[in-house]
Amino acid sequence: LQAQELFDNEWTPKQLKEKQTAIKKAIVEIKKLETAFEEIKSNKMYLGAFEWRIEFPEVLDNEGNFIGFDCVIGNPPYIQLQSMGADSVTLARMGYQSYERTGDIYCLFYELGVNLLKPNYLLSFITSNKWMRAGYGTSMRHYFVEHTNPIQLIDFAGTRIFDSAAVDVNILTLLKQTNKFETDSCSVGNNGFSIDKLSDYFRENMTKMAFHDEESWVILSPIEQSIKRKIEEVGTPLKDWDINIYRGILTGYNEAFIISGDKKAELLAACATKEERVKTDALIRPILRGRDIKRYHYDFADLWLINTHNGVKDKGVSRINIDDYPAIKMHLDQYWDDIVSRADIGDTPYNLRNCAYMDDFNKQKILWAETMRIKRGSNERFPRFTWTDQNILTDKTCFFAIGNDLKYIVGVLNSIIGRYQCKKMVSILDNGGYLMQKIFIEKIILPNIDISYKCKIEDLVNILLQDTLSKNKQEKYEIELDQAICKLYNLTDDEYQFILTETK
Repeated sequence: LQAQELFDNEWTPKQLKEKQTAIKKAIVEIKKLETAFEEIKSNKMYLGAFEWRIEFPEVLDNEGNFIGFDCVIGNPPYIQLQSMGADSVTLARMGYQSYERTGDIYCLFYELGVNLLKPNYLLSFITSNKWMRAGYGTSMRHYFVEHTNPIQLIDFAGTRIFDSAAVDVNILTLLKQTNKFETDSCSVGNNGFSIDKLSDYFRENMTKMAFHDEESWVILSPIEQSIKRKIEEVGTPLKDWDINIYRGILTGYNEAFIISGDKKAELLAACATKEERVKTDALIRPILRGRDIKRYHYDFADLWLINTHNGVKDKGVSRINIDDYPAIKMHLDQYWDDIVSRADIGDTPYNLRNCAYMDDFNKQKILWAETMRIKRGSNERFPRFTWTDQNILTDKTCFFAIGNDLKYIVGVLNSIIGRYQCKKMVSILDNGGYLMQKIFIEKIILPNIDISYKCKIEDLVNILLQDTLSKNKQEKYEIELDQAICKLYNLTDDEYQFILTETK
């Protein structure tokens, strides 16, 4: 005890507090491990479990060794792993090659099903089709490519199969054998499809695909494969152009940091001096949400960000000191319990998280929403990109790009070719919307052209950016832009008409 007392006296109060906190945390972890160990010893964790080795003795040889099933068929559950808490952590430790923290448990069922198969035998599942394009499906696609031979894929994109489920589904059939990169594939549309005639529909619309794990798995008809080949021949993916793509501002608590124009006026009126008012006015910046961004324009909703940024050390920009802004401090103090506990926090609860590209909002830029939907009965077209040179911010529901040739890029992205590529490349949400994140948009291929033709495209974009353009003229110039850009890809009339039909 004397030795412990002497030892403790060498610690500062702060160090002692940290040590005590670490000890308490270790005790909690030890108790968790002891509980888990007791469950294993008592076999409690296996109560009610289905032991298929007993239920299906046929999968064992005479010596009791596991042989495997001839066929595994099913409709696994759809549960986001992030929502499973401790169970997700347990699954992460089990060595699944297809595990992704942001993924879904049905992906693990695929891998488990393959593990239960005999070599050269078959698995067929109907599941959500999100793994085909979503980022979390990368590990799943890699697993299929490396460890299975996918022989048949039917994608019911946009065609409802289960009345009780809103998700789009697919049926994947594979063999446990070396991949031959030849998958009979079909994307089911609404052109006379009937579920009781699926076999006939498949035979009439089937195409062979060679899927690779580094790509989204998109099923293409022969004419679509021709279009894809021509696009790739003349163009360069957006990620290789001279641009940078960024996410909008994350405040961690919009209710405190994003205010209305009336609240801005109220804060300015509360400033005690003219100097404080001028400084406060400069700190409050206009901001857009994803819903505000339209096609070739945006609607400013009179929303403003209290830009108490955290500074940029590399550029010698100091963080905002809230004591220099008494009116804003008083406003934020009303939300103290919420801003102090938020995840996106700067050096103090009053500051926003670090944002090294804050100054880039001052530059000309392309803006678009992270998610886009095509509303029934709406005149809005998809996709919706715009260009602006205004000093305006965006929130976390937006992306923006800075760099060169921005008006040309906007023209291509908003064209029918841009729309066609977006529908093929981006992830489709359960509500029918499109997830327009950087990882998808930067894959879109834009044609490389000379300066004179690029200027022609930019001139058309300049016209479409005009707020006073009538609906008829808008449509006229968009058609002219579509035709000009399609020529760059050397598309035939049949291919152009096909894209027109596909992108309506």
